[in-house]
Amino acid sequence: MANTKRELFLKRRLRVRSKLKRRAGGRPRLSIHRSNKNFYAQVIDDTRGVTLAAASTLEKDLGLAGKNNIEAARKIGELIAERAKAAGVEAVYFDRGGRLYHGKVKALADAAREGGLKF
Repeated sequence: MANTKRELFLKRRLRVRSKLKRRAGGRPRLSIHRSNKNFYAQVIDDTRGVTLAAASTLEKDLGLAGKNNIEAARKIGELIAERAKAAGVEAVYFDRGGRLYHGKVKALADAAREGGLKF
């Protein structure tokens, strides 16, 4: 029986999350979410259950509302790196949330690395 795209996405999501939990080592998690219209990123401390930094295309001052392209992903990556460093976070685990690592997801990750976050 053929798996649907949604089933494959959910399998990848669970596989990625379980690997992250096994090697959590006290590092926060850079979690991303991509909808059809917007892009979101959070740095989460799972031991305390607290969001340390967040960035989204919905923020008014960025002027990216409704943009879900590679350019917007780069800006969100730069912004999340800046905010994470301001919160005292230097190294994170990258939780791509079941998304494939290419295109917008890769652009966000590369921009966050250039901004100083270590994966």
